[in-house]
Amino acid sequence: MTTRLGRGQRTTPVLFVAPFFILFLATLVAPIGYSLWMSLFREQATSGLGFGGTETVFVGADNYLRALGDASFHRGFLHIALYCLIYIPVMVGGALALALLVDSAMAKAKRFFQLAYFLPHAVPGLIAAIIWGFLYTPGLSPVIDLLRTLGVEWDFLGPDGVVLSMANAAAWQWIGYNMVIFYAALQAVPKETLEAARIDGAGELRTALAVKLPMIRSSVVLTMLFTAVGAIQLFNEPEVLRSRSSAISQDWSPVMYIYQAAFTEHDYGLAAAASLLLALLGAALSFVITKFGNRWKEA
Repeated sequence: MTTRLGRGQRTTPVLFVAPFFILFLATLVAPIGYSLWMSLFREQATSGLGFGGTETVFVGADNYLRALGDASFHRGFLHIALYCLIYIPVMVGGALALALLVDSAMAKAKRFFQLAYFLPHAVPGLIAAIIWGFLYTPGLSPVIDLLRTLGVEWDFLGPDGVVLSMANAAAWQWIGYNMVIFYAALQAVPKETLEAARIDGAGELRTALAVKLPMIRSSVVLTMLFTAVGAIQLFNEPEVLRSRSSAISQDWSPVMYIYQAAFTEHDYGLAAAASLLLALLGAALSFVITKFGNRWKEA
């Protein structure tokens, strides 16, 4: 009886954690392993004249060298860097400001504003990109007509404005979502701490900046991590706006470059190599943000 009970005690934890490891292996480890395998091969024609079929040839690291040496791949990362410089401060700063406003003691109708700010996130990303595509198109957009009546000429889809337009569309969709995360973190700030700050004479603004904000640093770091990793995977906005803007090429972002290599040129080895390089960048970015974020939290 004692032996059976001991065996059951050993088996039960395994049964509880087994589903996680099965899903982890099936949805993460196996696809990465398959991509690594594909990145080492290339499909090439068996005949130099283009007749006959294709054969799979082992090329080693050649696909990685082709991706790293491709100017289009480099330009995609430059576009993403510029996009992040605009998008991340606007999104995180806007979400923080809205969360602090809704959490303020002077705020009214908090439930309404929480729902109103969150609603844009309920719109699917592809639909949101189409909506903003219409709002950026001359002749269709009431925004452009309004700007013209005010004497302002601005091409939202031109070379100077297209990155700003994408950052605006993405921020519109994600500010409310991150505002909810910050607002939930603010609810965990001890009421005694806030009361002590008010007794010491701190106003709403000082309480928000000197008490509340430092106490939700973990949520800010987590949001910046998710935002940065999501930003390097930008695809929906440039892909939808590409049909309306000559400033967006087929390989404008790294993910569009991978899509182009895989589904237009059918160069799966190059697409797999570029995907793994992008994954490595995401891992490095996560490490850097977590490292600096931990220092900020301990400061």
